[in-house]
Amino acid sequence: MLIIPVKDGENIDRALKRFKRKFDRTGTMRQLRSRQAFMKPSVRKRAQMQKAQYIQGLRDQEDI
Repeated sequence: MLIIPVKDGENIDRALKRFKRKFDRTGTMRQLRSRQAFMKPSVRKRAQMQKAQYIQGLRDQEDI
């Protein structure tokens, strides 16, 4: 449970921004989305390898 103390005279927009930032850092939404469907470990590993290859390709192009 996230608790955001609001000080006297503090703008509600500022407090809402702090809440959103804190909520994003917890990773709750990413975790919920990943749990919506089961992904086999082999598929997860394949996707991770493809992402690594893509990033490595971008870095190689940057060096050239």
